[in-house]
Amino acid sequence: MFPDSRGVSPSVMEETVEYVLDLWHEYRIPIIMSTLFALSLLRVYFHSTQQREPLRVLPKAYEKLPQKGSLAADKKTQVLVKEDKSKASESAGVEDGKRGTKQGPRRIKGDINRRASKNGEAGGEARMIQVLVFYSSLTASTENIAHTFAQELAASLGCTDEEDVDTTFMPPKVLDLAEVDYDEYFITPPKTDGEQIDLFYLFAIPSYNIDSINDNLLEHLKETHHDFRIDTSPLAPIKGYSVFGFGDREGWPTEEEGFCFQAKELDKWMAKLTGRKRAYPLGMGDWKRDGKERLSEWRTGLIDVLKQLERIGSLGDGVSGSGDPLESDEEEEAEDDGEVVVEEVSISKPTKGRGAGSLEDVEDIGRIMELSRVDGPDRKPAAPLAIDFTTEGKQVTKKTVAVTVKEMVPKNSPTYAALTKQGYSIVGSHSGVKICRWTKSALRGRGSCYKYSFYGINSHQCMESTPSLSCSNKCVFCWRHGTNPVGTSWRWVVDPPQLIFDGVKENHYKKIKMMRGVPGVRAERFAEAMRIRHCALSLVGEPIFYPHINEFLRMLHGERISSFLVCNAQHPDQLAALQHVTQLYVSIDASNRESLRRIDRPLHRDFWERFQRCLDILRERRFRQRTVFRLTLVKGFNIDDEAEGYAELVQRGLPCFVEVKGVTYCGTSTSSSAGLTMANVPFYQEVCDFVVALEKALRKRGLAYGIAAEHAHSCCILLASERFRVDGRWHTLIDYDRFFELLEEKGPDGEFSPEDYMGPPTPEWATWGNGGFDPRDQRVDKKGRPIEAV
Repeated sequence: MFPDSRGVSPSVMEETVEYVLDLWHEYRIPIIMSTLFALSLLRVYFHSTQQREPLRVLPKAYEKLPQKGSLAADKKTQVLVKEDKSKASESAGVEDGKRGTKQGPRRIKGDINRRASKNGEAGGEARMIQVLVFYSSLTASTENIAHTFAQELAASLGCTDEEDVDTTFMPPKVLDLAEVDYDEYFITPPKTDGEQIDLFYLFAIPSYNIDSINDNLLEHLKETHHDFRIDTSPLAPIKGYSVFGFGDREGWPTEEEGFCFQAKELDKWMAKLTGRKRAYPLGMGDWKRDGKERLSEWRTGLIDVLKQLERIGSLGDGVSGSGDPLESDEEEEAEDDGEVVVEEVSISKPTKGRGAGSLEDVEDIGRIMELSRVDGPDRKPAAPLAIDFTTEGKQVTKKTVAVTVKEMVPKNSPTYAALTKQGYSIVGSHSGVKICRWTKSALRGRGSCYKYSFYGINSHQCMESTPSLSCSNKCVFCWRHGTNPVGTSWRWVVDPPQLIFDGVKENHYKKIKMMRGVPGVRAERFAEAMRIRHCALSLVGEPIFYPHINEFLRMLHGERISSFLVCNAQHPDQLAALQHVTQLYVSIDASNRESLRRIDRPLHRDFWERFQRCLDILRERRFRQRTVFRLTLVKGFNIDDEAEGYAELVQRGLPCFVEVKGVTYCGTSTSSSAGLTMANVPFYQEVCDFVVALEKALRKRGLAYGIAAEHAHSCCILLASERFRVDGRWHTLIDYDRFFELLEEKGPDGEFSPEDYMGPPTPEWATWGNGGFDPRDQRVDKKGRPIEAV
């Protein structure tokens, strides 16, 4: 054997290893015991010499109590005692669980853990409490109640604006659910800009059997709870919540039949999203009977809860089931558990409580047969077992409210009354028609709307209607006073297209006939108005939302009525399935995600992705349909430094035309609460400057667009693609007869381009720099006095 590199022979190494192993096997027990003894001594030494921290669970009996002046230190001690007691009860529960016994109900802690302060102690500086009172209302009744309730609550808590009292509470804020951004309040609590503020949510919710903002709120809460991208309890940071519901026992006598059903649904979803932080039971009252009394009782109980929250900083402890979303019989079932556990009973003794006539579950057959075998051969045979084969999956059924499909706008609803008061004629349950002010103006020879200057539409022969009064946005500039329903999906009764088509025509002609006695109406135009030639599907809502929009369009085209359809770029699937229209509009109200959220206030959570998909669909259709981007400019929202952003959107969609229009202010309460005033209405010169900047941004990107026409009276300017410029002249008008010929020849899905039904040149008076007012008409001021042409 040759030695290794160290000069040691392998045989010597093997002998050494064997010798060491022999020693280990002979003395291993003394070695192990000696080692353990040495480690034990070392542990005792460290334990005896280490300095211990003082016990902080309870103060010593001989220590002096803190003085009244040291309020902060007293609060900290209370928090420490509370936390340590909670930990002690939790540890006791664990030990009891190990012994297999249950000493009491499981305790649900209603507050969140406080963050440690800089000194390492709980509590920190005092935090303010902000109460937010949310309400929904169709008739302003709940709005008045909510404001009165907030004032009375502030007076009880000592936090009114007039009083100068040192209190933890801030004056309550009243918020309309129709105006707030759901993402800001119901996905995560609103940010407080670094201030130490805790939030407390209160709700005053009437239940409606018609479509209302309540349905959208409940759908939003449901989607938030089921969204895997969002935490299970995203509203857990708030201190608590409570709901009060208003109902009508004449229509819904009991809760099972629907009394305050939307308030109960809201309470359920808030319990899930807040992590079971129901601060006070759900209150319910009847509008006509005891609503005010029940609300007063609810407010009194809330004041006690809020004052407790001020004292201890949490809702306190609750019994098992506190804050659960749904009512449960779990506690009663546990108390009434009379079944005998067979495994704990001696096999030699007969089972108690089981007679020959008792029923057994299918799962217990094997166990029962085993017991019958071990009892021995001397046992007398028992009567045949009665087996219940129906217990599998059996559940206690509760009476539920029959789910019925509702009408969008029932005739006895406040929405119906509000819309008809504004001049709408409701057709069926979800469609409407209204005569336009430009129709009245054209009948009297006082000018037509911009569609006549740009596209050749006679305003007195145009019908403004919609097959869907519902919309997916709550735009700040909506001139429909915010009374139309909103929703993200169709959940109402669907009227047949023929009923809508006949109804809108009939009601439009009725409104035209009502103009025959108005002074100044021209006889020839009145006669022409009795033949509808154009239909602007832009009255209110989202026309493309209607499930049978293509059938409705075919009925219009069948009577040679042109179609101008406007959508809000929130329904890409319906847009992709849309057949030929005379001209397709898409509202482009902002150039970026944040501006679009502020202006349109969309209900869809993925509104920006839907918006971009619609632009891509328009790009694909630019050679099959006349496509238009409609830009509504709102000063302070989407004008400043956004021309470049709009140019990017135009580059993505490549529409045939781009309409740029200044917002029209209607002076509604809805607009004012959204922050819109007359200061947000741009002057016409500001619109002109924006259009020039937009054209320059498009040219910079190599996009061939130019300013084609204007209508100063409507504060509207048209940018057009160079595709519609022939021999140096713009051709923005439409040859309607040629459009219907192509439609009849090639069908609603046929292949033909916008250039195929391009009309004659745009009149000179309508081109850029000439104002766009029809020279055949007489322009007048607000008092009807003629204005001389400049």
